[in-house]
Amino acid sequence: MENYLDINRKLWNAKVDSHLKSDFYFVDEFVKGRTSLNSIELELLGDIKDKNILHLQCHFGQDSISLSRLGAKVTGIDLSDKSIEAAKKLAQQCETDTQFLVSDVYDLPNVLHQKFDIVYATYGTIGWLPDLQKWAEVIAHFLKPGGKLIFVEFHPVVWMYDDDFTFVKHSYFNNEQIIETNQGTYADPRADLMNEEVSWNHSLSEVFTSLSSEDLLLQSFQEYNWSPYPCFRHIEEVEKGKYQIPQFENRIPLVYSLVAEKK
Repeated sequence: MENYLDINRKLWNAKVDSHLKSDFYFVDEFVKGRTSLNSIELELLGDIKDKNILHLQCHFGQDSISLSRLGAKVTGIDLSDKSIEAAKKLAQQCETDTQFLVSDVYDLPNVLHQKFDIVYATYGTIGWLPDLQKWAEVIAHFLKPGGKLIFVEFHPVVWMYDDDFTFVKHSYFNNEQIIETNQGTYADPRADLMNEEVSWNHSLSEVFTSLSSEDLLLQSFQEYNWSPYPCFRHIEEVEKGKYQIPQFENRIPLVYSLVAEKK
């Protein structure tokens, strides 16, 4: 679908107001100092003071601002102009110098001219991208030699199922684009929203192959049988900050993480 960017930009622009008001994003607490970073990514990041970080697909910037609060110099990008507008306002409220700009991931080398110590992307990002080879090229382009990709994502097994996790609906592999119209949003299922979206499933082998082809060497890889977010239908909290799908319990991975270093 040639106009997938326009469709998905409209989708994410429509979500912003609802997300800003949702408990899912706890904006009032965030402004007062609560971090949006989870234990998974905090462990991978380590000490980032004075590091230059590029945050891909940052939505309205909570993680970007949280990284700034840890002492990093952060640039967040997103294709949604309304998200970036909200991110800039949020950074002002939080009194950080986090930088934000509007860009599609693939077009970013044409609008940003800087190198980074870390490229950071987490949770629900690559599913909006049709071509992971181009994604890996962009990451390699922006990393300094010895720089690292810090990446956390929902496991591709999750995206195979229907919304109620009762049957396998989609291929594990990137065989086709997935075009759907969904009501509400993961942050507020009751939101008065109805939008078309275009996405793609990406297998782990596709992720690994695309990164290795750009001399991004895998340093760590972990799979987790829980999600830090209650963003799926019927999901339940099994211990504080850890959610599982009841019928699967701890038997399938919901999230994975990796660190890759540029040669």
